[in-house]
Amino acid sequence: MSGEAAVGGGGGAGGGEAEGVRPNVTIYINNLNEKIKLEGAALLSFPSRSSHIELKKSLNAVFSQFGKILDVLAFKTLKHKGQAWVVFEDVASATEALKRMQEFPFYDKPMRIQYAKTKSDIVAKADGTFVPREKRKRVDEKPEKKQKREQHHDVGQVGLGGNVNAYPGVYGAPQLTQIPFAGGQNVMVQDPVPNNILFVQNLPHDTTPMMLQMLFCQYIGFKEVRMVATKPGIAFVEYGDETQALTAMTALQGFKIDKDNQMVITYAKK
Repeated sequence: MSGEAAVGGGGGAGGGEAEGVRPNVTIYINNLNEKIKLEGAALLSFPSRSSHIELKKSLNAVFSQFGKILDVLAFKTLKHKGQAWVVFEDVASATEALKRMQEFPFYDKPMRIQYAKTKSDIVAKADGTFVPREKRKRVDEKPEKKQKREQHHDVGQVGLGGNVNAYPGVYGAPQLTQIPFAGGQNVMVQDPVPNNILFVQNLPHDTTPMMLQMLFCQYIGFKEVRMVATKPGIAFVEYGDETQALTAMTALQGFKIDKDNQMVITYAKK
């Protein structure tokens, strides 16, 4: 899926299958909130770098509950603002995500989801049908125009220190030290009295309150998420009563926000 890939139709909130578009592993999302409020920061307008990173991380956190995600695509161009693509490993996961998350209030705006019209690059490479973007776009390009474009590209490379992948994105970002899960000494699994507040451990250190809110607000009775700035990797999630808290804990126990960290959820001590 490239920046030029056709989107999945008009983005209606219906069944998700646009005319002539067959179910596939990639879902197209639009009507995404273009302004994201980061914790302790000012309101950021997409496509700023910080909000772009936050958007991709949040989408990955929310949709990974439906199956393995191969890629999350969101572009920092004005042409594609408010849009994203999520590529799953299989069609069943994509279909379940489409049905369950249709109209979900992502950053306070209802998402509109349907199957993507075009095959994502990562899928095309896997099945052998991938054609490099340059060959698709530049076949009939005039020689003088091509020369001018290549000169401009060379200048841009100098500015990036020759590294076209200088922007790390979600999957290329350096990993911070994580709290171990299996056999780790820092994960304290306790058995306090059941109550309406959950204690969540083993979170990636770059987890934000908004990412957790997207996950936990799907369950009835959700009130708020609280994190302690001086203690990364843990959070408290409050519900209306202990039954509602138990429902959320049961559903999200062991959930992975990233590929390495399984959430450990217990009741908070009172």
